[in-house]
Amino acid sequence: MQNYEFETVILGGGPAGFSAGLYASRGAVSAAIVDVSMLGGQPSNYLELENYPGFCKIGGFELMEKFEEHADMFGVQKFPMQEIVSVDLLSNPKVITTKEAEFKAKTVILATGAKPMKLGVSGEEEFIGRGVSYCAVCDAAFYKDKVVAVVGGGNSAVEEAVYLTKFASKVYLIHRRNELRADKIIQQRAFKTEKLQIIWDTVVTEIKGDNLVNSLSLKNVKTGDVTDLSVDGIFPYIGITPNVESFNGQVSQDKSGFILVDETMKTSIDGVYAVGDVRKTPLRQVITAASDGAVAAVYAVKYLETLKEITV
Repeated sequence: MQNYEFETVILGGGPAGFSAGLYASRGAVSAAIVDVSMLGGQPSNYLELENYPGFCKIGGFELMEKFEEHADMFGVQKFPMQEIVSVDLLSNPKVITTKEAEFKAKTVILATGAKPMKLGVSGEEEFIGRGVSYCAVCDAAFYKDKVVAVVGGGNSAVEEAVYLTKFASKVYLIHRRNELRADKIIQQRAFKTEKLQIIWDTVVTEIKGDNLVNSLSLKNVKTGDVTDLSVDGIFPYIGITPNVESFNGQVSQDKSGFILVDETMKTSIDGVYAVGDVRKTPLRQVITAASDGAVAAVYAVKYLETLKEITV
């Protein structure tokens, strides 16, 4: 097993992680990015992005290649495809153990992201990026004058369904119950939206298409009736969950598991920061993740400077 020591280890190689690595390295701190998969994070799976400043339109994979090239320029070390065995954030130094190596660091930046809760139906995995999307803000413009469906009944589902009506010709909101869980004011807004139609007591059982999504199989949970609905896209909004399995419970988290931080991205543990989708945040976008990474790295560098002062 290889043994490494860095001043900062960043868990996660998405936009937040690369940004943190870049800023840490520019602060004359030895930094490494450790990821359980290939680098790039969720944006690598996006067909196109049109909302990252400076790029009117760019492929998600291409954008993350540029992030990686920038981090490489400043010498950030990269360790992709590392299967995590354990993470000890309470020790000093902090220790991340994978099947291949042990990493010790004085500071750790958690950038492990979050994953959407999936419907778990046939066709869902197959059509991700080709009609199945988990981010209306990211992809709404691709469905201009098309028909889409949103699945869910909470605030996010209803808000995104209303948002999609700005682009799509028709939006179906599919909900398994006969009443929404969203806040009343959000519900009232949805009920007043002409292009939005709610399909009650219904679940999606299959997502169909050829190269792209073209229809959904629906089942009424009360009658058992099965029907097909023609759509060009589907947005499941049944929740997201943070990727915290390897260090769950070591830092303060909300009831859903998202990490709580202050304005410097510091967690409840000195020297440990959380950035991007894994933290409790009002907006989960590439640009906000990159911003988080910058803030955390700057304050990680400041923290490291205080440690040096103590030892002098």
